[in-house]
Amino acid sequence: MQRSVPRPGDHVIQTYETHADTLFRIAMMYLGRREDAEEATQDTFIKLMEKAPAFNDGEHQKAWLIRVITNHCKSLLGRGWRKREVKLESLDTAAVEDPDDRAMIELVLALPLKYRSVIHLYYYEDYAVKDISTILQISESAVKMRLKRGRELLKLELEGEDSQ
Repeated sequence: MQRSVPRPGDHVIQTYETHADTLFRIAMMYLGRREDAEEATQDTFIKLMEKAPAFNDGEHQKAWLIRVITNHCKSLLGRGWRKREVKLESLDTAAVEDPDDRAMIELVLALPLKYRSVIHLYYYEDYAVKDISTILQISESAVKMRLKRGRELLKLELEGEDSQ
């Protein structure tokens, strides 16, 4: 019976398989374009390989990866060539099959970034307010306020659609 010896990159492959979808979705929420989100996801895993930080557990690793990708997306958005507003027509929501889900995602994507990011982490990634606070490096009260204001903006948009 031959024992399998782990290869040097096996942990990165396993981490990629576990977290790539989550990181991609976060990058899509920030950047709005599939190509940019894929590149940001790749850059995050490159940084993981370069830094090779020690993690306490899987949640610590996931939080680190989310922090890296959010910082990377913010820096991409701050560059001159990315300062333009991403139009909803260019967003890749076609992968979502349910029309109601697609409409809601488009509404969330239309929110200002500070509301969009907390809404995504809270509702789509199931993070608690405390965890979002740590990931985004803002106070818990700021997370709660952004969730409240984001929900209010979504409610206004949904009510506007219903009246049409």
